[in-house]
Amino acid sequence: MVDESVAQLQPAELGVEVLGERATMVHFSTAFCAPCRQTRQTLAQVSQTVEGVAHIEIDAESHLDLVRDLGVRRTPTVLLLDSDGRIVTRASGPLRTADVRAVLAAVVAS
Repeated sequence: MVDESVAQLQPAELGVEVLGERATMVHFSTAFCAPCRQTRQTLAQVSQTVEGVAHIEIDAESHLDLVRDLGVRRTPTVLLLDSDGRIVTRASGPLRTADVRAVLAAVVAS
């Protein structure tokens, strides 16, 4: 399992050109996961309303090496990265908008 205190992800590992200027929410999902759809909507809304925050959704079934490397055990799983791509925290299961905003506020403020 990855030591999250030192893990740093690069844009290419996530299939994007750049990470969010202030933070990035990496969302692992699967096609038939109902909570994943709700999480997608929540993260998309937050990323559209908080400047410098990106939302990247990754199909877990298509990226099994990354899933294993990051210790993703279920979907949805969301990793919150700081502006340098370091994993700050993770959450599994459905997420409430207020909780996402609270954690994100702490990360972008630092």
